[in-house]
Amino acid sequence: MSELLARISSEPLDPAAVDAAVAGAEHGAVVVFTGVVRNHDGGQSVTALQYQAHPDAEAFLRRCCEDVAATSGLPVAAVHRVGDLTIGDLALVAAVAAPHRAEAFATCAELVERIKSEVPIWKRQHFTAGLSEWVGL
Repeated sequence: MSELLARISSEPLDPAAVDAAVAGAEHGAVVVFTGVVRNHDGGQSVTALQYQAHPDAEAFLRRCCEDVAATSGLPVAAVHRVGDLTIGDLALVAAVAAPHRAEAFATCAELVERIKSEVPIWKRQHFTAGLSEWVGL
């Protein structure tokens, strides 16, 4: 297994690179989750998002990946985007490889939930009405 991929990036995300970080001949399943900026939230139309991360966010992301990899014994990877994003942009790409699909799906779901709850990244949603709100503060 190559070096663990756990990164915060201001550049557009590449799901193929995250997939490649976990794939291997011993795995029959690779699950890649892509979190996409959607055009609505809470009944309001969203026009854009702005993500900001704590200076130590990448260390938190790495710890989530390391913990899930250690517990599951599977290769995992994740990259989260920060900065200004528009509808359809990728905000998070997480991947897990496993011999079988059930463990890949379950472990990827666990990884995404840990990232969402433990990594200090906040988003500001911009709405069509000209209002905005911070989420996760």
